[in-house]
Amino acid sequence: MSTTEPSDVLLGPADIRELASALGVRPTKQRGQNFVIDANTVRRIVRTAGVREDDVVVEVGPGLGSLTLALLEAADKVVAVEIDDVLAAALPATILARLPERAPRFSLVHSDAMKVDELPEEPTALVANLPYNVAVPVLLHMLDRFPTIDRTLVMVQAEVADRLAAAPGNKVYGVPSVKANWYAEVKRAGSIGRNVFWPAPNVDSGLVSLVRRDPPKTTAAKSEVFAVVDAAFAQRRKTLRAALAGWAGSPAAAETALVAAGISPQARGESLTVEEFARIAEAKP
Repeated sequence: MSTTEPSDVLLGPADIRELASALGVRPTKQRGQNFVIDANTVRRIVRTAGVREDDVVVEVGPGLGSLTLALLEAADKVVAVEIDDVLAAALPATILARLPERAPRFSLVHSDAMKVDELPEEPTALVANLPYNVAVPVLLHMLDRFPTIDRTLVMVQAEVADRLAAAPGNKVYGVPSVKANWYAEVKRAGSIGRNVFWPAPNVDSGLVSLVRRDPPKTTAAKSEVFAVVDAAFAQRRKTLRAALAGWAGSPAAAETALVAAGISPQARGESLTVEEFARIAEAKP
């Protein structure tokens, strides 16, 4: 563990701006870049994530390294996935300068997270401040590709956090809620204000905790279940008989599948659990 004082290790507002200036980095909306400038916030994220000394943590979008340094203090190893050329090139030097004794436990994957299908270490946890514009697809990809990820804590736009953690019947329950539930028990784990970021976003952020669980027991493939989910929510407020007509081949075929699955054809996707979607996929004519 680091013997350096945390205040000397973690990045503050002046450090972030100095690093960004030296690198000529201007955060871009295109990549959803909002850098955390508050050391207490990154400590809180690591604490809420329950990072352990034996964890191998994968972090997506480390940026200038605010959260990376705090993770390295707590975990056994950290693997950071960064798409930005300049940020990816600079991060190892930041780690070496601030946490030299932990630097050998850090590795960098310079890639688009959506294209990553292999990491230098098997991750046990995913902890990240996910870029707002790709948060859900990146989260689902990482959970799908790396089944060794047991615990996840991500910071996302508050609205996205609400969707991910929503239960059936909630007005924001939808595709992200159901698909996340395929992999994990999902819950809201806190809120983050705008003033801890640079630049400050125009929305609040939320923490979402996901603890891996077994997927529903079903003879249907995940892709088949997800196809039902996509169809059910493509036309919100329609009954499942109507919404699944294209998926099943006709409204009558959709009704047959729904009845076989024990679900009312008049029900709506917003009311179904992931297990019920799996039953519908199994019953496709």
